[in-house]
Amino acid sequence: MAETTTSTRSKSSGAKDKDFVSRLADAGEEALQRLSDLPGGQRAVTAFNDLRARVDELGKKVRGIDELETRVSALEKEVAALKKAKAPTRRTTTTRKPKPDA
Repeated sequence: MAETTTSTRSKSSGAKDKDFVSRLADAGEEALQRLSDLPGGQRAVTAFNDLRARVDELGKKVRGIDELETRVSALEKEVAALKKAKAPTRRTTTTRKPKPDA
């Protein structure tokens, strides 16, 4: 029986959270509208939108860096394995004795 009351509580708190989030979103939209009505406000709104676009681009690039790091570490392991394979195949050279001057 205690399980059903906690489920009911979580559902009602979820509704309250949605109501709070929607009120917050409405307040944000209203604040942006007021900001754009101010002198120079439209430039500020445009700058904020440009900033958001740039941050999105940077996020995409950072995700790409993780993928590249994975590829680089795999390549480093391959190079290390190739170096180990080449190490025993070294040739030894003998030195020649100089000819006596006659």
